[in-house]
Amino acid sequence: MSLLERTVEKISPAKSEVRESAENRLNNLAMPHWALGDLMDLAIDIAGITGNMSPDIKRKAIITMAGDHGVVAENVSKYPSEVTPQMVYNFVNSGAGINAFAGQVGAEVHIVDMGVAADLGDLVSAGKILNKKVGMGTDNIAVGPAMSKAMAKRAVESGIDIANELASRIDLFGTGDMGIGNTTPSTAIAAVCTGKTVDELTGRGTGLDDQQLAHKVGVIKKALEVNSIDKDDGLDILAKVGGFEIGGIAGVILGAAAHRKPVLIDGFISTAGALIAYKIEPFIRDYLVFSHRSVEPGHKPMQELLGCRKPLLDLNFRLGEGTGAAMAMNLVEGAVAILTEVATFEEAAVAGADK
Repeated sequence: MSLLERTVEKISPAKSEVRESAENRLNNLAMPHWALGDLMDLAIDIAGITGNMSPDIKRKAIITMAGDHGVVAENVSKYPSEVTPQMVYNFVNSGAGINAFAGQVGAEVHIVDMGVAADLGDLVSAGKILNKKVGMGTDNIAVGPAMSKAMAKRAVESGIDIANELASRIDLFGTGDMGIGNTTPSTAIAAVCTGKTVDELTGRGTGLDDQQLAHKVGVIKKALEVNSIDKDDGLDILAKVGGFEIGGIAGVILGAAAHRKPVLIDGFISTAGALIAYKIEPFIRDYLVFSHRSVEPGHKPMQELLGCRKPLLDLNFRLGEGTGAAMAMNLVEGAVAILTEVATFEEAAVAGADK
């Protein structure tokens, strides 16, 4: 079997019996019933994911996948593709938003070249980034497939490789992305998976005006027309209208789920990666924690398809990089602290509420 097939075979639903035990304990904590609301629901999720009533989630990492997109040639972004490698150097120099947020929560940041259209060999040889380059950017989805199906599989398996390499020393994964133009393929993926119209799903990305937004909508519609996509085949969706970094994110999710590790999903692009992973193996939904809701209009229906009623945060973020995932890591730690450190009425010798 291939690495992808072996990984999928290992993924099973979250532990329902551990979820029940966690809920029973939380129901009896020395506080008004469910007084900490959504964090208590999150505590149940983390217990079920890890299969542990005392989950350890202190060792944290953000995996930021970088890749370029041929569709930028259609003028769908306000920024040129040259910004992608420039931002990779900024990550390495600790000058980006993700560096600030990850430092605040004590998370490692791993930058991965999945398909940047530039030679980053100096950073690879210096050990500053991981080299999983599948190609020098994808092809233009407005005229044909983004990549071959073999390349799509390689992108996903590269993400699995990273999750496997980190799983022995990382408890909590967070996804991130960098790639000029990547809201365009992500919107195409959202349209294929959710069945919503391109007009409903398409946002302004890096800040498009009304005319530029209308043009972007037209480009995405064209991409869906020229590519014959099997909406039930995650690798086919990725190959036809995806991106190398989106495939890498899907792989990290699949790999983390195979190791029963929770994955904090960042924004719009990361959720596109989650949709690809879901199309490959639906059980991954049990392992996803949705950090926030992006201002991109397509983000909500994507999250809802993946079972998210409400993300942890809603702060009008639209940066990517893994910033939302990093910001939410404190909340995951807080949820676990509620489960493991707060005493029950019996433990605290406190009288409970009258039945």
